[in-house]
Amino acid sequence: MKKKLTLSINDDLIEFAHNFSKETHQSISHIVEEYLIELKKNKEQNFEEQKLQKRIEKLYGAFESKPIPDKKDLRRAFHEKNYNWYKYSPWFFKQT
Repeated sequence: MKKKLTLSINDDLIEFAHNFSKETHQSISHIVEEYLIELKKNKEQNFEEQKLQKRIEKLYGAFESKPIPDKKDLRRAFHEKNYNWYKYSPWFFKQT
């Protein structure tokens, strides 16, 4: 639903708006609406980027006291953990 909006802006901007409107064959209302839509998109995008940035900042320094493990070490630890769980789980004993 469209509604009217009254703006108070400088005379030079009004003149620019009229000239730009004629050049682009768009109404001033359409130009302002498109600009506000872009502002809204940018604000939403910046909000998402800020949320991501905060998550990244929380991770900063997580491996500072220990070096990042090698892929082989990570795989070995993963498989050992899963093997031990599987080996001692009640499900395992029911199957054998």
